[in-house]
Amino acid sequence: MTKYEFRYASNPNDARNYDTEEIRNQFLLDQIFNQDEIHLTYSMFDRFIVGGAMPVNNALKLETIPYLKSENFLDGRELGVINVGGTSIVSVDGTEYELKNKDGLYIGRGCKDIKFLPGNDQQPYFYLNSATAHHSYPTRKVGIDDAEVLPLGEEKYANKRILNKLIVNSKVETCQLQMGITELLPGNVWNTMPAHTHERRMESYFYFDLEPGQTICHFMGEPKQTRHLFIENHQAILSPEWSIHAGAGTTNYTFIWGMAGENLDYTDMDIVPPNELH
Repeated sequence: MTKYEFRYASNPNDARNYDTEEIRNQFLLDQIFNQDEIHLTYSMFDRFIVGGAMPVNNALKLETIPYLKSENFLDGRELGVINVGGTSIVSVDGTEYELKNKDGLYIGRGCKDIKFLPGNDQQPYFYLNSATAHHSYPTRKVGIDDAEVLPLGEEKYANKRILNKLIVNSKVETCQLQMGITELLPGNVWNTMPAHTHERRMESYFYFDLEPGQTICHFMGEPKQTRHLFIENHQAILSPEWSIHAGAGTTNYTFIWGMAGENLDYTDMDIVPPNELH
């Protein structure tokens, strides 16, 4: 079963007037995984789709949704998959790809039959990002052991972390989709600080590996008009191109970043020094 919802893009001038409830309504994605469902959110920020597949008793087939006006989901799109649960299989037009925890899979435009299979021992959770695509690139698995690894941060700033680039142009050809995993080391809680914006791309954050009973405060908004919202494990945030995206947890955690837009230059960022945030 596939469920879906729709989110309009937001003007930053309007967003300045949102109260907490409206900020959550516009940007928080709190239902990523539901048993034996694929759940998708179609956003008007770069027509980016965020979702999750949680096969428990049956294989789940990725079906098209009305917003695409296409026979198949990937007739005009590309798809990134990262498994944040137990080992399982993604089948792409009959070819099976085994994804362990934190392994990624890029699926190119034109693939028709995508299925997510239940696991044997532990529950798989397949996190999904999709962007529009002008060309068909080959489907390719990028395991966490194959990631381009970039250590970041310092203990004294409580932001020491490991960034794992999975679906990026240095590892796999894509049209515009980029995805990776950032892991906060124990005793470190800040991600993406100093904060930044990139008006050429939108971004989504999906938080996981958060200890039960703990929370993450996600910061967003224009650099001089910041807002925050508290989120839980297995929830995601839509981050507009005009917004910063950073977070601080009550313990360490892991998150997946996904991007789409004008270019594939990971370093294309407009940095905002911490003491200049309002």
